[in-house]
Amino acid sequence: MNEPDSAGRRTLHFATIEELLDEIDRIVEADQAGRIRTLGSWTPGQILGHVAAWIEYGYAGYPMKPVPWFVRFLLRRQLKKYMKQGMPSGVRIPRVAEGTYGTEDMPVEQAAERLRLALGRLQRREPAKFDSPAFGRMSDDDRVRLNLMHAELHLSFLQF
Repeated sequence: MNEPDSAGRRTLHFATIEELLDEIDRIVEADQAGRIRTLGSWTPGQILGHVAAWIEYGYAGYPMKPVPWFVRFLLRRQLKKYMKQGMPSGVRIPRVAEGTYGTEDMPVEQAAERLRLALGRLQRREPAKFDSPAFGRMSDDDRVRLNLMHAELHLSFLQF
């Protein structure tokens, strides 16, 4: 669960929301002890806040329009691959300044609390109000798994 890959990133796997919540606690503890560093250009607060933002978008609305149906069709096929192999790094949303949304910086503890609250909604199986702009309607299980994989991807850039 914590082995570095060839790029120095940690290899993470969260089978449950509880495992991710435990990792958030470890990140906050490492930050408070001054032992955290990142690979890449985002701060730990940006990483945690970004993962939280993408969970929240399912409840509050996405900051982008759905992709065209034919692109969504292709992405939906990729979803099956992602569910088996994890999400790829380096994916950028076309014509978005930072390549994605939800990258505002914030203190680690604040971002961690934001993520805990968002995960609570997933944990309670609160129904999403908005379909994914990339994948369309998803089952609750797929939505949880996709968000766990999103967290695996981004939290792998945190070293401590």
